[in-house]
Amino acid sequence: MKAASNRTQKASIIPLMDDIYDLITWGDFARKFFPDHSVSWFYNKMRGVDGNGGLGAFTDEEKKQLAESLIRLSDNIRSAADRITASLPAVRA
Repeated sequence: MKAASNRTQKASIIPLMDDIYDLITWGDFARKFFPDHSVSWFYNKMRGVDGNGGLGAFTDEEKKQLAESLIRLSDNIRSAADRITASLPAVRA
């Protein structure tokens, strides 16, 4: 039983995103960037399991889609920060 647990942990992508995992509402993320799949499908993939509790990690193509989606999100965050910065009054020397 323990060996199956270890395989599941290795299939989980969550440890790779440890520094951002708690900062993102993954259900909203899944609906926006994986609209052809259910939120539960996405959460299962994140954990490396299928809907029946077996192994079911992201495929390489799905990992690529996830990475590209995170890049798009980071670009959106950067744009928002730039707009906030641009709205600040100019500092006079």
